[in-house]
Amino acid sequence: MGKAIRLDKYLVEMDKGSRSQIKEAAKKGRIQVNGQIVKQTDIKIEPDTDKVLFDGAEVAYRAFEYYMLNKPQGVVSATEDNLHKTVIDLLGEGCRRDLFPVGRLDIDTEGLLLLTNDGDLSHQLLAPKKHVDKQYFALVEGLLPEDSIKQMAQGMTLKDGVTVKPGQLEILSRNQLGKSGQPVSKVLLTIQEGKFHQVKRMFEVLGCKVIYLKRLSMGSLQLDERLQPGEYRPLSEAEITSLKQQGRGTEKADGEKAE
Repeated sequence: MGKAIRLDKYLVEMDKGSRSQIKEAAKKGRIQVNGQIVKQTDIKIEPDTDKVLFDGAEVAYRAFEYYMLNKPQGVVSATEDNLHKTVIDLLGEGCRRDLFPVGRLDIDTEGLLLLTNDGDLSHQLLAPKKHVDKQYFALVEGLLPEDSIKQMAQGMTLKDGVTVKPGQLEILSRNQLGKSGQPVSKVLLTIQEGKFHQVKRMFEVLGCKVIYLKRLSMGSLQLDERLQPGEYRPLSEAEITSLKQQGRGTEKADGEKAE
């Protein structure tokens, strides 16, 4: 037997409305449990065995949910924050309350962020020894050295003495004059770690400053370019399966810091 939860919580988590909207729907006889109209939404139900109908359609319970978010700038990768809007706030009131971001992107970094309530998958994807690739597009200001690809590929010691594993750098355009009058390069960088501000700090070693950063992929999960910053969508079954296959293993995760 599964864990019993309140009917209103169940329906809120399944995106049927806010608690007040669910309560109003129940008063109007729009909710049934096991064939009986239910007008009290504080009753407990068993998600695995009880059959819930909302407006005549069955509401199947999903233990885990997975969303792809195109994170915009100015939003923090957290579930709560007193100063800034969070990535969970972008989902609105109808989302379930146990979702969290898998890893972190810095407040001024855009792009792919996975939101889920699947702790095991998060643990596996963030484990350093899993070697999960994360690819970023960046605009870097400053004179990009001729041997920058080689320097990235050899691994680096950051300015504070922290060492990072090799990264794969692809230069899309090098040292073109930007609006600031400084040379700007467009690059793709693939890394497997997630140390604090790692991408920015790696380019600092090269004498460059990251002025725009966007994550394009995490493992097999690719950012859906149809999503505008701030938009999200559920993962497809194929995307979920691929991520789980990639994340399988027993290595201990050390977590991921904002990049």
